[in-house]
Amino acid sequence: MKIIRNTFWAVACLMATAAAAQDVKHELKATVNDQVAFPETVPPGNYSGITWIGGNVYAVVCDKSRSDGFFIFHINIDPDTGQISHAYNNEFRSADRANRDQEGICFVEKDSTIFISGEGGNRIMEYRLDTGKRTGRELNIPDSLKASHPNLGFESLTYNAKTGRFWTISESTLPIDGKPCTASNKTRNKLRLLCFDDSLNLVAQYPYEMEMPELKSSTAENYCIGVSDLCALDDGRVIVLERELYAPKLVIGSFVVNKLYVVDPDETGYATALHKKLLVRFKTPKNGLKKDFANYEGMCLGPKLNDGRQVIVMVSDSQNQLHGILKDWMRTVIVK
Repeated sequence: MKIIRNTFWAVACLMATAAAAQDVKHELKATVNDQVAFPETVPPGNYSGITWIGGNVYAVVCDKSRSDGFFIFHINIDPDTGQISHAYNNEFRSADRANRDQEGICFVEKDSTIFISGEGGNRIMEYRLDTGKRTGRELNIPDSLKASHPNLGFESLTYNAKTGRFWTISESTLPIDGKPCTASNKTRNKLRLLCFDDSLNLVAQYPYEMEMPELKSSTAENYCIGVSDLCALDDGRVIVLERELYAPKLVIGSFVVNKLYVVDPDETGYATALHKKLLVRFKTPKNGLKKDFANYEGMCLGPKLNDGRQVIVMVSDSQNQLHGILKDWMRTVIVK
């Protein structure tokens, strides 16, 4: 098991040489569709994670929902272009427990269960899909990895049925690895990409280093930078969403930069962190009267298009449509 605790980053290069060589995997390419919103059928929310159940059905978490649990969304996607044509939210399945800042979500079809990561306590728990109630099981996360800086814990979660692996990563640097990047402390966040098996045990962890922030200023009314979600692919690779949000007091000039990177945990030869390949970058600014500012926090693999391309579905956190300025934007990224 690739676990190193206090000396994890110092000796990460030694772990790279232990991995077995794998077949060369084709380079992924992506296109980004226009973002869309459906205010008449999707109530204002703080949507922070999404997972595909099948057909047009998705489970979505909200980090400020009335209780622990998840929503059921129906999202229609054009089978040729991958563009979202309609979406509605018609049900909340409650665990009848207090909200624990639910952030990431994934579906395990073979068990008909949902796993949800919560930054309150940094636990990743299992729920029944049909009722939303907790099963009592959870990923076995070491206590040393549960400790995080406030509101910078396990924001992401993904599961791949073919590999039988769960993946998560903290939003920002864990205390055992250093200080997180902020507007005044510009640095590369050093993270740990964690892998769990179907027995819910931690089987590997890999060093992941974020990019330097694009923000030039040293002050901000609101600023956050970190990994907000993951997508695990059938071939073992993982897509990582790095998100940087900047919002000054006067709002004008706000932006969110979203970068999707591909990493291969099976690779060899990296020095101190997994090699990253930029898949796509897009920016949602707030300028003048435009209301396209979108903080994308959740993503998941969706259906494949008629031509075989893979759809990634993304949801944003509008802070309950803050001040009537923000919208609950959704968009798709098409991967081939």
